[in-house]
Amino acid sequence: MNINDQANFIWSIADLLRGNFKQSEYGKVILPFTVLRRFDCVLAPSKVKILEINETLTVSNKRPIFRKYTGHDYYNISKFDFEKLLDDSTAIETNLRDYINGFSDDVREIMDNFEIFTIIDKLAKANLLYLVVQRFAEINMSAQEIDNLEMGYMFEELIRKFSEQSNETAGEHFTPREVIELMVEILLEPDMSDLATTDGKVITICDVACGTGGMLSVAQNKMRALNATTQIIPFGQELNPETYATCRSDMILKGNTNSRIVLGNSFNEDGFKGQKFDYMLTNPPFGVEWKKVETFIKDEAASQGDKGRFGAGLPRISDGSLLFLQHFISKMNDPKDGGSRIGIVFNGSPLFTGDAGSGESEIRRWIIENDLLEAIIALPDQLFYNTGISTYIWILTNRKRERRHGKIRLVNGTTFYERMRKSLGNKRNMISNVNRAEIVRLYSTYEPDENYIDFDNEDFGYRKITVERPLYSEDDKPIADKNGNKKADPALRDTETVPLKEDIREYFAREVLPHVPDAWIDESKTKTGYEIPFTRYFYKFIPLRDSSEIMEEIKKLEERIQKNLAEVLAE
Repeated sequence: MNINDQANFIWSIADLLRGNFKQSEYGKVILPFTVLRRFDCVLAPSKVKILEINETLTVSNKRPIFRKYTGHDYYNISKFDFEKLLDDSTAIETNLRDYINGFSDDVREIMDNFEIFTIIDKLAKANLLYLVVQRFAEINMSAQEIDNLEMGYMFEELIRKFSEQSNETAGEHFTPREVIELMVEILLEPDMSDLATTDGKVITICDVACGTGGMLSVAQNKMRALNATTQIIPFGQELNPETYATCRSDMILKGNTNSRIVLGNSFNEDGFKGQKFDYMLTNPPFGVEWKKVETFIKDEAASQGDKGRFGAGLPRISDGSLLFLQHFISKMNDPKDGGSRIGIVFNGSPLFTGDAGSGESEIRRWIIENDLLEAIIALPDQLFYNTGISTYIWILTNRKRERRHGKIRLVNGTTFYERMRKSLGNKRNMISNVNRAEIVRLYSTYEPDENYIDFDNEDFGYRKITVERPLYSEDDKPIADKNGNKKADPALRDTETVPLKEDIREYFAREVLPHVPDAWIDESKTKTGYEIPFTRYFYKFIPLRDSSEIMEEIKKLEERIQKNLAEVLAE
């Protein structure tokens, strides 16, 4: 069978589960068994030799010795394999447990996070365990039949299918492939030529909310397609045990022996503390609160300040999106060491949530004033499986090209999509290859186009000034304090937003004093803020139709209805 046939065959095994498992649970069974069968087939040629050696080995660390014979870091010392498991249908559960426990620690850890023994219990109670093992035993997944790259593609396809099928949770750990493709191409666009022509380059990529590993896989595939000699080292961290196990499995199946995928919360269990990366990309959960790690994050921010990850500010507790971005920025290479590039998917909230002086505004201010934000791309809506809201790709770097210094490009990609023939949850639109190419062009071109605008960094800044007016006595005279200064009337207090590029005094004289001549600015309350009102810049006013035109349409519609009604009555 070819790769597609193999994937379809594995997919068909899920039919056995109907009635005993929910459709959203199929992947929980099929993915770990796919991993087990791949390991089983790859280790088969050395199985007899490993069992023979294991009988006489007395050292505790057997891995280096076994590796000489298996060619892999993982091994299995159980007498069982998939074929032998089929010899005794009555003992299938006991023997399968023995087989899994015979694997090396790394594989057992993956299986534990898949909760494989819970799955085995459920399959056994439903009298399906033997049938599932039997079906998987029919597939030849040896390295001679399917190489690591092909195995990786096949496993990715299975992940995609099961994730799309599980609409209720897909958005938590699975980003649509076309969104990843777009983000990776934009992230790599300035470096395409260098990546293609520089042989033997070692590149690190990281995703701190990696889910099933889709972003790491696409980035790795893109770079390898540009230059096969490039060594790409993937790093990922994931909070959910099952999706962590899926990602870790994917890396092992592809032969990514130098990859590092860790389990845990990126905020209080940073798996890559002190490390720096060349490229970073992620799709963190939208609008998820960070209350569980609040104490840890606030303590770090207070004790480490600008030397830590969260020195710029802390967003409101209900949305930790900008914490992920600060976490990434802390892992950027120094520009003199080549710098880094970051791609991250957000909803609209990080663009404008938070008034001047708030945590969100201070984070935006720090990012923009340090010239780290290169571009924001608005995506079409209804792209994701569990939400139809508007989403944006933010691109950050500390090695901007000369002509991008001090600039931020906004790209309106909202109209570049195709409708899907069949929706998947909230996903009704998709970005085609043609759409993707056009959005990448809008990011990179300097030819005039209505779908992008280049701004100066300062265009997004403003100062919020507090306008005071005098407190008057009953005889209509201003009341002064003991120093002779006018007292302000809190009831008349107001604020004005002054663009950062504009002189406050000139603005005040033009916009305020003509209306309230006795007003003044309380300069002690002036705050600087930053926001990115994306939709305002691309808004196009559509004038209302003339009422006579609308009435004419209504009249014609009424005439048509009367005509149709007359025909029905005539029958």
